[in-house]
Amino acid sequence: MTETKSRSPEYRMAAGALGGLRQDLFRDAFDYRPLERMRTDGPLLRHLSERTRERIAWTPHALVGAAALFVVLVGLVSADSGALRMAVGTVMLMLIPAITVLMTLVRPVGAFWISMALTPFEAVVGGGYWPWVPSTFLSHLTVLVVVAARTRPRTAAWMWGLTLAFGAVLDNLGGWHPSSTTSVFAVVSAFALLLVAVVQVRRDAEREVTVQRTVTAVERDRRTLLEERTTIARELHDVVAHHMSVVAIQAEAAPYRVENPPPELEQAFATIRENAVAALTELRRVLGVVRAEDQQAPDAPQPTLAQLDGLLANVREAGLETEKTVTGAVRELPQGVELSAYRIIQEALSNTLRHAPGATAKVEIGYVLSGLGLRVVNGPPTGPVQPSPGAGHGITGMRERVAMLDGDMTAVATAEGGYEITAFIPVRPADESHETYGRHGKTDEPYGTDDPYGTGERLGTRPEKREIRLEKTEEAERA
Repeated sequence: MTETKSRSPEYRMAAGALGGLRQDLFRDAFDYRPLERMRTDGPLLRHLSERTRERIAWTPHALVGAAALFVVLVGLVSADSGALRMAVGTVMLMLIPAITVLMTLVRPVGAFWISMALTPFEAVVGGGYWPWVPSTFLSHLTVLVVVAARTRPRTAAWMWGLTLAFGAVLDNLGGWHPSSTTSVFAVVSAFALLLVAVVQVRRDAEREVTVQRTVTAVERDRRTLLEERTTIARELHDVVAHHMSVVAIQAEAAPYRVENPPPELEQAFATIRENAVAALTELRRVLGVVRAEDQQAPDAPQPTLAQLDGLLANVREAGLETEKTVTGAVRELPQGVELSAYRIIQEALSNTLRHAPGATAKVEIGYVLSGLGLRVVNGPPTGPVQPSPGAGHGITGMRERVAMLDGDMTAVATAEGGYEITAFIPVRPADESHETYGRHGKTDEPYGTDDPYGTGERLGTRPEKREIRLEKTEEAERA
């Protein structure tokens, strides 16, 4: 370990470079790596027919085949005229370079090494130029470009350097050659590989940006979902806290509504009140966790469908013409259902104001035995639509509210160019039976009577009991 640390940075850099060379050009050099077909899902090709895109996908293979055919033609022109030499030259200068080019489709790195190894033999057979005759010049250049496009810029740099070193060795082998093509090949291949590297770097950068955008979009959607769930939890806290307060107050007051209640009954109601107050304390702690630091506790109860007319009046003042239609027998629903329905309508109308300026909206509410149906539909915009950040987040919140209540929701564009939100929130009969309404507001008393215990005494007939109850009620509310 001490020896490794004492090595110089230059040594480590050289060792890393040689390791990269071994990994790029020597390790598994002749592995089968077929060229993939071109993607046809881009903005220009996606509108073509399926059959046309299927053919266009083979464009890279067709270009390599065309290059191999061109190498054959160049080799045929550059072959000598002697009979025997013509036959050997036909094979060496036409077929073998073309096969090397075609080999890049399946074994790209292996094609590079074979092209390098055949260069001197083809130069001897071809004569005239050294070390690259016209056919091998074109075939090796094609091999370099194809392999560089299929690998990475570092591999292209290694191939170019090895090719120049190999050409320099051949130039000095047996003396200087006046017809050397090494310098010309170095310049031409450098420009070709530089162009391929630039395109490849840009393509990789675009792919990285696309991946980052996808990851960012996923994280943003996840964060938005958590924020919507936190908002729903804060609102439902007020609903649950109201019910627990009612339980605590009625548990405290119940013994005073019965003359001479047994001790067991008083103890039972005292236990109920203690548990309700403890639950309220825990709810406040949970609310402190989910509430933002700069958010204040609401000073008004959560809205219900009874306040819907006020909401519609506000959006009309903002410029949105809205029409409301109510069908079925209107009745009080569980507070969580009414709160969610109100928020869904509110968000749908807000989306209309943001994304469809000048449009009109219709709000339909349907009361059925099994639940509550909602429909908010708006027409197409008549004014300029301003870009709005965070598009789709409101729909996410609406879906979360509906899913929390085991309902269904759809959000689709209409044929006229508008948008439609439909939702159904089921309401079980048991949910409504537990929330009845008496003279003193929402209670858990059966049928909302003032005499739940059957004593024949109603509230108000015994003032001393009522005064004690009010004192205890105020104490419970302060707790």
